[in-house]
Amino acid sequence: MAFSITRDPIDAQAVYAAVAGHAEGSNPDGAVLVFYGTVRNKTADRVVRYLEYECYEPMALAQMERIAAEVKGRHAISDLACTHRVGKLEIGEDAMVVAVAAPHRAAALAATEDFISRLKQDVPIWKKEHFEGGAVWIGTPEDPQGASEPIREGDEVP
Repeated sequence: MAFSITRDPIDAQAVYAAVAGHAEGSNPDGAVLVFYGTVRNKTADRVVRYLEYECYEPMALAQMERIAAEVKGRHAISDLACTHRVGKLEIGEDAMVVAVAAPHRAAALAATEDFISRLKQDVPIWKKEHFEGGAVWIGTPEDPQGASEPIREGDEVP
């Protein structure tokens, strides 16, 4: 398993190579899935100008490793690698590349979703979206991607 944080554009081929061809060229896997998380140009009807990512790198890398070990224990995968970018990212640039190798595609797909969901929830990497007319840290009450307060039974939903 290989994990890194970078300020430079991500070398997706290196992330792929980190999981492909185990045991020096003998590849037991029938699936290598590479997921690119890219900067989109719109969120909740607001035009995105660019993103900024910040992180606490030592903890982020340790959390990535811990989550990957848990994901590997839940899914029949051979390997997992991830590189996440920090700093200012323009529309269309890769913010994250994840590669998962597995004997079969279903395990690779499930493990990729599991890892990314946990990464977004548990890894200390923070995203700030810059819109036309302002900016917001994702996960705050001002975040246009989600409700600022949990919806409870009996609440009116807009």
